[in-house]
Amino acid sequence: MPNRIVVASAVLTFLVGSAAQAFCGFYVARADTGLFNQASQVVLVRDGNRTVLTMANDYRGEAKDFAVVIPVPTILEREQINVAKPALIEHLDAYTAPRLVEYHDADPCRSEMEYMLERGAANDAVPSPTAMRARRQAAELGVTIDAEYTIGEYDILILSADDSAGLTAWLTGNGYRLPDGAQSVIGSYLKQGLKFFVAKVNLTQQAELGFQYLRPLQVAFESPRFGLPIRLGTVNADGKQDLYVYALTRTGRVETTNYRTVRVPSNMTVPEFVGDEFGEFYQAMFAKSLERERGRAVFLEYAWDMAWCDPCAADPLSNQQLRELGVFWLGGQRSRGGAADVFVTRLHLRYDGETFPADLKFQETGDRSNFQGRYIIQRAWQGDTSCSGGQSYLAALQERRTDEAKRLASLTGWPLAKVLERVPGSDSERPQEPWWRRLWGG
Repeated sequence: MPNRIVVASAVLTFLVGSAAQAFCGFYVARADTGLFNQASQVVLVRDGNRTVLTMANDYRGEAKDFAVVIPVPTILEREQINVAKPALIEHLDAYTAPRLVEYHDADPCRSEMEYMLERGAANDAVPSPTAMRARRQAAELGVTIDAEYTIGEYDILILSADDSAGLTAWLTGNGYRLPDGAQSVIGSYLKQGLKFFVAKVNLTQQAELGFQYLRPLQVAFESPRFGLPIRLGTVNADGKQDLYVYALTRTGRVETTNYRTVRVPSNMTVPEFVGDEFGEFYQAMFAKSLERERGRAVFLEYAWDMAWCDPCAADPLSNQQLRELGVFWLGGQRSRGGAADVFVTRLHLRYDGETFPADLKFQETGDRSNFQGRYIIQRAWQGDTSCSGGQSYLAALQERRTDEAKRLASLTGWPLAKVLERVPGSDSERPQEPWWRRLWGG
């Protein structure tokens, strides 16, 4: 039975088979990529014209049914291709994820001076006959197999072609069934002079290596183009897909130039019950933010110097980890903390062929100001409030909780009445006077 290719990830993947200040606070939850289905992750290391691209998919099918096809600007040599550790991307995801922090109200019956005093105390093989035959067949169709490697558990080809018809015919003749519309997209990349990186799983190699999962693929190249091709990933995708881009640079924050880059709403206090439902909250808030932008924006979720974090949803990546992700400008010294010469940008988009008809184009900025998607729970004081300051505190607390409920409803689109029902001490619990008394008094 022939393999069939399904374009299903943000990075043109074919699946064979179906503020500048410190924030402080106590970190309690994060909104990592696990909240979203059909999510792809890409790490982009960029300095000058040099790019290292690491790609991870959420593919969960059989390894024999997996392949990936990516347009690349040049023929890649064997040493330009690597297999990365999934834990590196998982760590980067955790470090940059939007986060929930909590604070606790102070005792309203104690003076500020008391608090201040208390705190002060405290190798390449010879081509086989089968490979030679494949090269002849490819040449007859105007397709050139520029390079062929086995790296880790992957068999990799670098292909170029005279036209899209020849390349699609070669892919089809080798057991791939292309989705409708793929040929025209492939043709547009060929007109740009791009090559195609094709990887499939070598089941024998995978068994020998002992891996039960597909590790991320990593490629390095030089090109003045700074972008990410995504259009093949929309050809027959089953609905919208989420894409996370982690850009690591020396210069500063990265943004898209052909789509709006928008910061997610941040630094907002939300009701206490969100602490148990942070995932649901963030999904709803992201969907509402998309709606406001008509689905056509790229959202900035994190931008920070890798040397530190505040509050930390995960430890900064070490120099060794960053070098494994391709940060080639770091020295060989070991570091327990983060690298001082690396700036990380986390971008998140949800896309299809209608909302994102063109590939992503990026630029580095000189902006090194820190930003994070950060949401705050302010826990109420649970002790004695019998003093005069305590009574003023309770009145202000009621107003604050009402404001938090209104803010949550606005961020998520959740009905305000339903939110108020879940917020103790908000105006929803205040006895209401008859409407006529509120109008006329008395």
